[in-house]
Formats: sequence, structure tokens, C-alpha cells
Amino acid sequence: MFLVNQAMVNVSIGTAAIIVVLGMGVVFLGLILLMLVTQIVGKIMTSRTAKSEKAPAAQMAAAPAPARPAPGSAGQVKLYDVPDRTAAMLMAIVANRTGKPLNELRFISIREIKD
Repeated sequence: MFLVNQAMVNVSIGTAAIIVVLGMGVVFLGLILLMLVTQIVGKIMTSRTAKSEKAPAAQMAAAPAPARPAPGSAGQVKLYDVPDRTAAMLMAIVANRTGKPLNELRFISIREIKD
């Protein structure tokens, strides 16, 4: 440490400028290396997550497909606090009033509206 202090006593402006430029160069080189390391680690992590996401997708492909609704039906109806019997009566009333058979109507959900 003593030798460095003694060497820096009489420094010309040109030498000081070179020291400053070299110091800034070392700092920027360190920052660039740090940026490269973080990008490499990020690419490694994304490739690992992509591989782990592909594995469940292959397992899901082997699973049986969910059951489809019977031909002529419109699928599931979501009932919100409505008994099955009430929902069936409402669907029958709508079919009667519109003059269409039930298999041509599609009910998405049935919910009681309270005033």
C-alpha cells in the first residue's frame, strides 16, 4: 500500500487520465461480464422450464378425452342455487313458449334473480 501511495504523489494530467480511463474500463468490463452471465443463466432456466412443461403435456396427451355430451344435447347447464326440478320446469316452459324442442335450445346457466 505504501508503494502505491508514493507512486501517486506526482502524477501528470495525462497519466491521471489514463488511470481514470483504465479504471472505468475495468468497471464496464465487469458490468458486461455480469450481464452476459445473467443472460446465460436466464436461457438455461427457460430451457429447463420448457422441458418440464413438455413432459406433462405428453402425459396429458395420453389421458383419455373428457366425455362428450350425447348427440342432440347441448351440454352442461350451470345451476346457481336452483334445484334440478325447478331448472327442468323452467327449461320446459321456455321450450313450450318458443315452440322449439329442448334439444335445439342451449341453456348455459340458471340462476334465481332476487329483488
